[in-house]
Amino acid sequence: MAFSMATAASSAAAASLRRLPAPASSSCSSRGGVRFPPALLLRPRSWRVVSSVSAALSKLSEAAPVPIPQEPAEALPGEDALPARPGVYGVFDPAGDLQFLGISRNVRASVEGHRRKVPADLCASVKVAVPEEEAPDKSVLTNAWKSWMEEYIAATGKAPPGNVAGNHTWVGAPPQRPADLRLTPGRHVQLTVPLEQLIDRLVKENKVVAFIKGSRSAPQCGFSQRVVGILEAHGVDFASVDILDEEHNHGLRETLKTYSNWPTFPQVFVGGELVGGCDIISSMAENGELAALFQK
Repeated sequence: MAFSMATAASSAAAASLRRLPAPASSSCSSRGGVRFPPALLLRPRSWRVVSSVSAALSKLSEAAPVPIPQEPAEALPGEDALPARPGVYGVFDPAGDLQFLGISRNVRASVEGHRRKVPADLCASVKVAVPEEEAPDKSVLTNAWKSWMEEYIAATGKAPPGNVAGNHTWVGAPPQRPADLRLTPGRHVQLTVPLEQLIDRLVKENKVVAFIKGSRSAPQCGFSQRVVGILEAHGVDFASVDILDEEHNHGLRETLKTYSNWPTFPQVFVGGELVGGCDIISSMAENGELAALFQK
C-alpha cells in the first residue's frame, strides 16, 4: 500500500497548529510512535490528539499513550482520554510497537472490542486523535488514517502488522457469500421438467430470490450490484441466480421474462411473488417498505 507524501502547504499548516508541551511523565517510545499526519492539518485547529493529559500536538509521538487494562472486567480510562467519538487511533503492544492503525465512528467502542478479542500482548496502550466536530465527514477520517499510515511507513518501511492484507487479528475476514443457485446440472442435460416449473419451485422454496446479471460476488451490471448491496445491507438471507450463466441456467433469461411478465433484470422475488427490479427495490429500501416486507 503506497500513499503520496504530504505537500509543503500542508506541512506549513501543521506548523501553525497550537502546540502544548508533552506530559513530563510520557513514556512514549520513539520506535513505536507515529507522527501526527500533516497532510490533514489544512484546518490546523480542527483536530486534537488525545493522551492521558489532553494536549493539542502536531505529532502523535509527542502524546503519551493511554494505558489499556488487560482484564476486560477492568474499566477503560475515562472519556477525556478515550472518547466515544469519531477518530483515528493506533494500538501499541507492551514494548511500545505499533500493531494496528484504526478508524472508527466510536473510538472507545472500537478499543473495547479489540481488548476483548485481541491477545493481551498486542493491546497495551492506544493513541487517539479526534476532530473537534461531533460528526466529521467520512473523508476527513479516511484522509487522517491515510496520513498516519504514510508517516508510519515512511519511518519503518512497512505497514503495521494488523494492517497487512490477510491479517484478520484486528479486523475479521469478510463473510463468505453463499454460492449462486443453478437451475440445471448443465446445458446438455435433458430436463425432466420444464424450466418454467423449475423457476416456480425455486421462488416458492426460498423466501427471497434475486435473479441478477453475473454472480453474487461479482455482479456484471450496476443495477444488479445495487440490488445485491441493498439485500445484504438488510441482512436478509437470499438466494441468487446468475441469468448470464448459459451453462447451468441455459434459456433462463427469456423464460423468466415470460414467467414474471417483467422484461428487465435484476428481478427480486419475495415469498414467491415478484417485487420488482432495481428502481423499485431501491425506493422501497429508502422509505422502509423493504425492511417491513422482510419482517413479515
